[in-house]
Amino acid sequence: MEHFVASARKYRPRTFEEVVGQPHVAATLRNAIEHNQLAQALLFCGPRGVGKTTCARILAREINRRTMPDAAPDEDFAFNIHELDAASNNSVEDIRALIDQVRFAPQMGRYKVYIIDEVHMLSQAAFNAFLKTLEEPPAHAIFILATTEKHKIIPTILSRCQIYDFKLISVADIREHLARIAADQGIQAEPEALHIIAQKAEGALRDALSIFDRVVCFCGDHLTAEKVAETLNVLDYQTYFQLTDALLSADIPSAMLQTDAIAQNGFDLQYMLSGLASHLRDLLLSKNPSTLALLTVPDPIKDRYREQAARLDADTAVQALSLLAKAQSEYRLSKNPRLLTEITLMQLASIGLDPSKKKVLTI
Repeated sequence: MEHFVASARKYRPRTFEEVVGQPHVAATLRNAIEHNQLAQALLFCGPRGVGKTTCARILAREINRRTMPDAAPDEDFAFNIHELDAASNNSVEDIRALIDQVRFAPQMGRYKVYIIDEVHMLSQAAFNAFLKTLEEPPAHAIFILATTEKHKIIPTILSRCQIYDFKLISVADIREHLARIAADQGIQAEPEALHIIAQKAEGALRDALSIFDRVVCFCGDHLTAEKVAETLNVLDYQTYFQLTDALLSADIPSAMLQTDAIAQNGFDLQYMLSGLASHLRDLLLSKNPSTLALLTVPDPIKDRYREQAARLDADTAVQALSLLAKAQSEYRLSKNPRLLTEITLMQLASIGLDPSKKKVLTI
């Protein structure tokens, strides 16, 4: 059986052009290399799974490749790149051992690059032992520190580093990257399915690729929005469109039946209330062409938002959002959360979201 390689490793970028969602960092580092203005100590900070270690490895390869033009295209300069996981090597002895290595020049190439991941985990003594070397490193040494918690790093370390802030990757960028991977693997994937995965990842590309692998194991070579939602245990667009249709029509029995089906499938009703609030917010944005661009959903879904938004009264929708916000704040303290949820839905149905409908309730 062929050895499986996770997508997060298989499709890890090897050049700055392949980096997803961090154009400002990639462009700055590329220009710094080209103009020979690269600092000897850099700090990459930002959320997990957004490309900090990947960019550090690309940078380490690029600066050595430029000093060795005869190197093979796939040369990774492993002898020039040293990685230290500060989460498990955080003592002063570990840093002193690293400092001892720094004194020796590289056997090939011009630079030795030291990548210290999760640097905020270093002890206070380790930080202090590192200060002098970080301030005045040998000409052949470059330090790249990576962290998810910049506020835990002492100011004396921060002042010695050139800081690069990585941002969360947008849903659109993740969706496009997943589409390219799906095409490369011969997998048919609906745009809505990839969008659900991208939303679930919450800005972390590594998480998105892990979710993608898991979904492919369940769905095979054809990813549908319904199957992906089932695998990830999330409520899809269809659920909220149907529930909103019932509220717009003041159809309380339908809203109650849909709520029961959601609860029977194991979903926390607070999660449903939060999703419904987000759905109403998106409908409000869809009522104005200038704000429609704020919706990060595929075009077919945007068309559905526009159609449903045409039936929605904006002023009443704002009132509905206030009711949902109040219900969410009271949910955890309620002795009967289900009843609170159902009363909230009844109130939403009664306030007349659709101005063309008479406010006559049928129970």
